[in-house]
Amino acid sequence: MRLDYTLTGLCAGLLMSTASLADDLPQRWISAGGAATEWIVELGGEQRLVGVDTTSQHPQTVTTLPSVGYQRQLSAEGVLTLAPDLLLGTEEMGPPPVLEQLEKAGVRIERLSARSDLAALEDNLQRLGILLGEPEKAQLALEDFHQQVNSLQRQIQQSAGDQPTPGALLLLGVGGNNPLVAGRNTMADWLLRQAGARNLAEHDGYKNLSGEALLALDADWLVLTDRQLRGAEGQQALLAQNPGLAASRAVGEGHLLTIDPTLLVGGLGPRLPDALRQLSHAFYPQLQTRQVDVSQ
Repeated sequence: MRLDYTLTGLCAGLLMSTASLADDLPQRWISAGGAATEWIVELGGEQRLVGVDTTSQHPQTVTTLPSVGYQRQLSAEGVLTLAPDLLLGTEEMGPPPVLEQLEKAGVRIERLSARSDLAALEDNLQRLGILLGEPEKAQLALEDFHQQVNSLQRQIQQSAGDQPTPGALLLLGVGGNNPLVAGRNTMADWLLRQAGARNLAEHDGYKNLSGEALLALDADWLVLTDRQLRGAEGQQALLAQNPGLAASRAVGEGHLLTIDPTLLVGGLGPRLPDALRQLSHAFYPQLQTRQVDVSQ
């Protein structure tokens, strides 16, 4: 009987300790970054969100939350009005004077990494798991992301054979105007390479290129995205306003793909494995029909 009482006391103490730890975690979150918001939802923390930035578009349910502006141009008043316990973003978040003002007002600020590499993702998910009180769920999400990307890499290697690696360019437009070409050290570059393509743009970051320069690169594939226009509308606007682009070999062969621009914001997000599959299946059509052994 005394043992039963002891076990009951230990269980009660453990439950009280767990509840206390949960109470100590931040409960009112603002997320400033699309990928961060998606991971918060993926790990079961959507109910804690009281506001998001304009790059947080997925899942659609978060778009009904109050907006605090673009992640690089946050509004201090907009953030403070929502009385958050935590403002979560990346090193892209700003401007610095606003963040300083928020910290002085007592808002806890956590910055994740926006780097497009798996080591950064691992650190981000570990920190999110701790902040949400869901470290095991975060670890499982990380393992699943790794598994999906590694599986796709094996499929590409086994299917490509002697096929030359396709050369690709990713262009980011704004209402069809002045598209920027994604070069090295960008999320777009990571996306193209992981999907089995070769990024033909060798400059760092994003840069405007002339129509002549785009034609000279002679890409096998063009991946288009637009910050204002979505899907076919954005694609049509880019081609209509950039005749040099419209005259390219890729356009003539119908080798055009469109992606959601929010995939390129805030580091590696949970939708990227699906995006990689879609791109790789276009670059390597045999992936769609050929059974590939991925057990190795």
